[in-house]
Amino acid sequence: MAAASAIPTHMKAWAYSDHGKSNVALKFHPSFPVPELKADQVLIKVVAAAINPIDYYKIAGSYNDSDALFPIVPGYDVAGWVIKVGSEAKKFKEGDEVYGIVEAKDVGSLAEYTTVQEDGLDHKPPNLTFAEAASLPLAIETAYGALQKLHLSAGQSILVLGGGGGIGTLAVQIAKHVFGASKVAATVSTGKLELMRKLGVDLPIDYTKENFEDLPEKFDAVYDAVGETNKAFKALKEGGKVVTIVPPGDSSAMLFILSPDGSMLQKLRPYLESGKVVPVLDPKSPFPFSHTIEAFSYLQTRRPAGKTVIYPISQHL
Repeated sequence: MAAASAIPTHMKAWAYSDHGKSNVALKFHPSFPVPELKADQVLIKVVAAAINPIDYYKIAGSYNDSDALFPIVPGYDVAGWVIKVGSEAKKFKEGDEVYGIVEAKDVGSLAEYTTVQEDGLDHKPPNLTFAEAASLPLAIETAYGALQKLHLSAGQSILVLGGGGGIGTLAVQIAKHVFGASKVAATVSTGKLELMRKLGVDLPIDYTKENFEDLPEKFDAVYDAVGETNKAFKALKEGGKVVTIVPPGDSSAMLFILSPDGSMLQKLRPYLESGKVVPVLDPKSPFPFSHTIEAFSYLQTRRPAGKTVIYPISQHL
């Protein structure tokens, strides 16, 4: 383990200095300043990161970054080692293997080092690789948090729209194994039907061949991960509920917006350690750090099955 005094002042990172398409705006920086550690944060040597659609939307300028100063390092999902602990941080110590979500205003995870709020992290489950752990935080917290908002209860049925994506692959598992749904259905493209069956989905629906809203079977709840709330209500039983993670959504649907919360990772750890809930990495993952642009280009095709991960970023200590 490198001593805190051995932490360099500069690092390798991907960053953008203007908004635009990720393959144009995102540039490799061989000597980017290592972020300053705040009292309630830990400094992480990043081993793996995952990228999400919100990353390329932010690079494109689709979100208001008024509090961020260029150049900006993107990336929310991180897994790595704690190498320095802030004066007010109590949960972790140097050498701990951790994973979690980097705050939007901080240096992101597509760098050799990043700082993370202590309450946005949890200890990495020992049975998961760093790449698997990095694939989880944003997606699993969004999957779990939105299901919580639905008040899904044991014995109810649920339809997940977009079951094959990074969030959907976790939502179908959590609905079944954490919330005890009696029947889980999910919409996917033809090539992802078998993945759905492997993840325990009872009714995989090929959206290229069937309209879910026209099926005779109706559900107690619908989890919309793709922005189809207007159709989602047609798949509900009377009294059923729809939650969406795609704003603005239908005003009748509940909208879930994630606030990073490491305690969610802690709650889900038993399911991850037992293998009841498993990370799903797209077969093309992981992408090497030097191929980050290719990873973004692939993510933007919307074809990935599961998560798109960058690994290794730093070599093992």
